[in-house]
Amino acid sequence: MTQTITKGIKALLAEANESVTLLPVAEAKDLAASEDYVFVDLRDIRELQRSGMIPGAFSCPRGMLEFWIDPDSPYHKAVFNQDKTYVFYCASAWRSALSAKLAMEMGLKPVMHLEGGFSEWVKQDGPVVPRDG
Repeated sequence: MTQTITKGIKALLAEANESVTLLPVAEAKDLAASEDYVFVDLRDIRELQRSGMIPGAFSCPRGMLEFWIDPDSPYHKAVFNQDKTYVFYCASAWRSALSAKLAMEMGLKPVMHLEGGFSEWVKQDGPVVPRDG
């Protein structure tokens, strides 16, 4: 039997982008060093090793996001329990749109995601550091 998908990725992304604030890269460059913002890199380890990350960003693999946000989870990370603005990003702003929407539904706030993702950040000459740097 063939599966019938009733809500595809286009619809999911449209919903997410309607409810989550997009942060343009030009503005994000000014905010990345601010202690009031936490940039959350959702890309996997291979992506981080290959292309680096935004300086000061916190690496959170997409598959662990819900577990790391929830304070009742044994995997909770304290970085998600701060009175700060969270800016999610991935390679092209698809995972980050869905992740930011999910984080908001869990109660994390305020939440944004980086318009165009890390690829747009690089394209606009945003600073990049090695994963461990």
